Amino acid sequence: MAKHKLRQFAEIENFKNVFHHLQHTENIPEFKLKGKWNSTYFNNSNPLVLELGCGKGEYTLGLATNHPQKNFIGIDLKGNRIWRGAKTALETNLNNVAFLRTRIENIEFSFAPQEVEEIWITFPDPQPQIARIKKRLTSPRFLQHYRNIMKPGGSIHLKTDSELLCRYTLEIIAEQKLTLQQHSSDLYAELSSRIPEVQKSYPTETFSIQTFYEKKFSEKGFKICYIRFSL
Repeated sequence: MAKHKLRQFAEIENFKNVFHHLQHTENIPEFKLKGKWNSTYFNNSNPLVLELGCGKGEYTLGLATNHPQKNFIGIDLKGNRIWRGAKTALETNLNNVAFLRTRIENIEFSFAPQEVEEIWITFPDPQPQIARIKKRLTSPRFLQHYRNIMKPGGSIHLKTDSELLCRYTLEIIAEQKLTLQQHSSDLYAELSSRIPEVQKSYPTETFSIQTFYEKKFSEKGFKICYIRFSL
């Protein structure tokens, strides 16, 4: 297993669609592509969308496939996870997707103000311990990071099997007087209702793309929560 990970780390160092910004000091330098992702890497002016904590990149790849008119960047700290998504993107010539290894709390050093159109947070660690509330990806601390890089009115999407994180996020949205655009506490029950108005109201990617963990949770009968809001 250790040799396998070492091989993956060695490979992604040469992947043209993987970038690294891993400094741990307080004086983190700005990333070379900050404010230039579209002009320098993607070579277009399409909307830029991030997936935070992308893992193996299933959702990032699904979004990029469904929306060739947008650019997508999957962000995660674990190189062995990113390896799978990046390799698949290269093998399938999916050119509107890239991956960035960095800490989510440092994204302001990698993206310029108003550079990002949308953010997806798919099945993050709910950080259930009270002492770890600030580590929840929808906590005020992280929302401020997103606010500093997103365009006004840009959407944040959350999918989770955690009732705790779902409830917490709704509370934060209310407390901060943010705009709640959409919410379902049992997404697939609503989508299976066969009511056309309900089904059409959700972006296709909320149900047509599933991560490994989402499939696992759904098969076990866990309800899937979906929230879309803007800052």
